[in-house]
Amino acid sequence: VQVVESGGGLVQPGGSLRLSCRTSGFSFSLCAMSWYRQAPKKERELVAGISDTGGGTNYADSVKGRFTISRDNTERTVYLQMNNLKPEDTAVYYCNIQCRLWASWGQGTQVTVSS
Repeated sequence: VQVVESGGGLVQPGGSLRLSCRTSGFSFSLCAMSWYRQAPKKERELVAGISDTGGGTNYADSVKGRFTISRDNTERTVYLQMNNLKPEDTAVYYCNIQCRLWASWGQGTQVTVSS
């Protein structure tokens, strides 16, 4: 299983970023996918999740209306579009794979929101 996140970086408040999580080595279309984040000295928290077909999504209250999770099962990739970013969104963002019998994580990508 390979999981590669990209798209993080430094952005000003109010800006946008699009994270990508490209995968290989498993049946992507059979697994739910999620984005988590972990800020310094805080616990890892769920940001957004999407079902295996993409028909169901869920979001943390803190990102509702600003972030959108999507997936392309042909490209084996899950995305997180982040708009109107705030300093409190600063964290390492992790891609999570949740299949029926196993789960795995990516290595994370840093998102920093600062002026």
